Amino acid sequence: MKSFLEQNISHDSLLTLFSQAPVAMALLIGDDFCIHNANPQMLELWGRDISIIGKPLFEVLPEIISQGFLDIFKSVYHGGEIFKGNKRSVFLEKYGKYEEHFFNFIYAPVYNDDKKIIGISIVATEVTDQIVSERRWKDSEYRFEDLIKNSDYSIAIYQTEDLYIELANEKMLKTWGKNAAVIGMKLDDALPELEGQPFIAILKDIFKTGKTYSAKEDKVDLVVDGKLQTFYYNFSYKPLKNQNGEVYAILNMAADVTDLVLAKKEIQEREEKFRDLADSMPQFVWTCDNEGEITYMNESWYKYTGSTANDNQTKLVKQMMKPATAEIADEVWKNCVKTKTPFVMEFEFEDPENKGTYRWFLGRAVPNFSENGDIKQWTGTFTDIDEFKQLETQKDNFLGIASHELKTPLTSLKLYTQYIKTNLEKAGDPKNANVAGRMDYQIDLLTGLINELLDVTKIQKGQIQLNESYFDFDKLVDEVVEEQQMTSRHKLFVSRTNKIGEVFADRHRISQVMTNLISNAIKYSPEADEVHISTGLNGNDAQFNVRDFGIGIPEDQHAKVFDQYYRISASRDYTFPGLGLGLYISSEIIKRTGGEIFVSSVEGEGSDFCFRIPKIKN
Repeated sequence: MKSFLEQNISHDSLLTLFSQAPVAMALLIGDDFCIHNANPQMLELWGRDISIIGKPLFEVLPEIISQGFLDIFKSVYHGGEIFKGNKRSVFLEKYGKYEEHFFNFIYAPVYNDDKKIIGISIVATEVTDQIVSERRWKDSEYRFEDLIKNSDYSIAIYQTEDLYIELANEKMLKTWGKNAAVIGMKLDDALPELEGQPFIAILKDIFKTGKTYSAKEDKVDLVVDGKLQTFYYNFSYKPLKNQNGEVYAILNMAADVTDLVLAKKEIQEREEKFRDLADSMPQFVWTCDNEGEITYMNESWYKYTGSTANDNQTKLVKQMMKPATAEIADEVWKNCVKTKTPFVMEFEFEDPENKGTYRWFLGRAVPNFSENGDIKQWTGTFTDIDEFKQLETQKDNFLGIASHELKTPLTSLKLYTQYIKTNLEKAGDPKNANVAGRMDYQIDLLTGLINELLDVTKIQKGQIQLNESYFDFDKLVDEVVEEQQMTSRHKLFVSRTNKIGEVFADRHRISQVMTNLISNAIKYSPEADEVHISTGLNGNDAQFNVRDFGIGIPEDQHAKVFDQYYRISASRDYTFPGLGLGLYISSEIIKRTGGEIFVSSVEGEGSDFCFRIPKIKN
């Protein structure tokens, strides 16, 4: 062979072949492994240039000594063994960077004619990119598997058109009501109950079309806990494709929405019942969003207005409302939205059958809140109270007429009673004179009740007049207290934080309010001996307080004490006379004066009534 090579192939040809080989090659000579030759591929692999030719390998690559290569080369050189490295990790310092590389290589002994080993040949290929890719793939695969196992969704992978279950996480197994034994089985064998349901056919079709399939709130029947049950899922079937674009598997992801679907069905059933109930009511029942846009009206409204669900009901309500109250209603509504409190207001709607005429309605609405406290919607009603308002007007007219007509005979009766009392006193009959005096007192009480009824009818009709002028507020307080003290066993104590002086208001009406508050304090504190009255300035307002130590008012009734005909109920067996109009009249007088009236009370401990009026109106 040697003779053949020497005779037929020149040394230069061998060097050319060696240098142009497609793989990295090198020849080491001697027991110091001197680099006799290294082709460009090997120089590139080592990260060195041609200047290393003729130098010992471990002088050129000292970093590989500690990696076991010295022992390997000695074994090849002295033992004649061939060493093969497969994807071997080697740390090399190349171009100033010390990095890990991977190689496939062969170290083989080189013999002379005497069959003595004189060196080592090296053939190598770098496979670093391949190893890095494999590692990345493995890492990706591990992450993918970990993601599937720990996912909040039910996940499975089906292989081939026969739908073998390659993978299923715990959530999917729980969804199926199965254990890990089904992995590796055909899907239709693992879940025979899917027969007759569309899912197997959909999956097989995806292998042909390569298109993703998804569904929301889809129904599926599965055998779980030994019985066939219905569930609902949001799920997707996503095809997994190879480099050729062919589908080799399907990724199934699913989320159980059974509770959500059942809850929605229950809500829908409740809404249907609510609408059926609402449609059967004579009242107009409606709902609207937080912006006031009406989202529902019951059938009674459509019959009354002749409108349909396609009409803009929000606009129609505003059009039907009497213009004088429309703006007020809008302001009241905005305040209710802002404060998240119920809406209550009386207003007039145009009568569709009699254009230009209006009927009274009571509008009510309550907010419906979400879990985080935001208003989801408002639920309201419009109740026809036109007949009630007419009756109320008739009642007010009757009370006004009756009260007015009663005043004349009462005035005469009072004169006769006073005449009889005077004559009895002159005749020396004090006993009967005292009886006549009591009759006179009862006539005063009756006159007071009639005057209250007259005041109420005036207030309702907007006819109450305020004859305003300047007067001394402090002097008026003294007069009222002195007058009340004459007929009361309670001790009335007056205290002043500072002098108020003159105010501009109706002296008679303010006196009426003071008298009412003091007489109420006396009346509703039957077991107490004192009533405290205090006055003072509150900014630019004159303030008047009456504090009693009587029965008090329950907290939930504080807002009602200024309503018409409201009477405070005692927890004991007391009977308190009166129509329940005094505080209502007092409240209206103070409001019309531009002031405010309020109460602070604790049941069983007494009450503190207070009003404030501006000293001078702007």
